[in-house]
Amino acid sequence: MSHELIPVFDVGFSLRGVPESLRIKQLEEQVSALRTSVICAFNQLLDLKDLNTGVHSTRLAEWGMRVGQELGLNEAELQNLEVAALLHDIGKVGVPDSILKKPAKLDDEEYALMKKHPEYGWAVLRMLPGFERAALDILHHHESFDGKGYPAGLKETEIPIVSRIVTVIDAFDAMVSSRPYRKGLPHEEAVRRLIQSSGTQFDPVVVQCFLSFAQAEMDTVFAAAGTSVSSAF
Repeated sequence: MSHELIPVFDVGFSLRGVPESLRIKQLEEQVSALRTSVICAFNQLLDLKDLNTGVHSTRLAEWGMRVGQELGLNEAELQNLEVAALLHDIGKVGVPDSILKKPAKLDDEEYALMKKHPEYGWAVLRMLPGFERAALDILHHHESFDGKGYPAGLKETEIPIVSRIVTVIDAFDAMVSSRPYRKGLPHEEAVRRLIQSSGTQFDPVVVQCFLSFAQAEMDTVFAAAGTSVSSAF
């Protein structure tokens, strides 16, 4: 290993003689920088696996933070929300491309394997100090409000609030985004499906919060998703 990398981790040596309060601040900054680097590295990994997945995750993080702030999440919850939104699909690196990019409906065996991606994501992130909570949020981002989701069949407030937020924005983005094998749904249809599944698949409060700003900013939303309001109707 190059000696140039050692000072980044040899903080005890580099901070000798520095006042304790300043040492603590510098250590906190280094931990924060390392956390950000890990998140960015994993997001780049998603891009390598599937560019649409990586861009999709960045969009979800922006929307998720808006929803989280509107719902009054505290700072720790918002940090976990950002990680969960960015990396909710990290487990898809364990799913074969033949399944991820299949331009047709998955068969039962393929769908069963696809449903493993939240567990794969949890298994990876829970190993990293400071990411344990976000790993749980990722594990449950395909739970349904009525208890019919996966992998644990949690319902209502048994599902972490961060997971409930990611579920809604993930579903909406998937519906309106165009893919090589299909065109994104019109805005009105995507909204109709969110509302129709409010209380069953989705948390009604989260749906209402998300739509309150998504509808007002639909031009921006559709541009980010790779289509446009005019082409969607």
